[in-house]
Amino acid sequence: MVGPPVVGTPIASPVLQIGQAPGAREADFGRPFAWTAGKTLFGWYERIGVSEATVRERVYMAAVCRCFPGKTPRGGDRVPDLDEITRCAQWLDAEIALLRPRLLIPVGKLAIARFLPCSKLSDVVGVQHALTVGGRRVDVVPLPHPSGVSTWHRLEPGKTLLQDALQCVAAHPAWRQHVAG
Repeated sequence: MVGPPVVGTPIASPVLQIGQAPGAREADFGRPFAWTAGKTLFGWYERIGVSEATVRERVYMAAVCRCFPGKTPRGGDRVPDLDEITRCAQWLDAEIALLRPRLLIPVGKLAIARFLPCSKLSDVVGVQHALTVGGRRVDVVPLPHPSGVSTWHRLEPGKTLLQDALQCVAAHPAWRQHVAG
């Protein structure tokens, strides 16, 4: 078994987006959010004036689970289980320690739950949360999962809360300086 990553000198990436887990096609493309959910997610960022290319160049992207968890018996992507999430936690913690982000953008309920209690998306999406993560203060702006299966972001109150969340991202100093600047 491979041990936890060694954390060296922090490199300070001000914006860190955290997804659930790689999808089935992401390995083929060699990048996260490379398929249907990515098209939706990058469309959201375009609403606040930032292209996919700019986001990919300037936002560090990680995931709660490092590996594609496989398919469900019905064909959809399987949600990582608690054991998989626990085994991968040390890697995400090390990335956070190394990058020292000022803004975390967890995408989807699984990623959000890594940082905030989340029984309902409407309780956490649409506002900025101030947390201490890895001993440092960081702002967290959760986004819903952009899956084509989910209708949450297409219906109210999700539609309005998503727009509110995107405005929080756009207004954040780390985003304005590092991504939109």
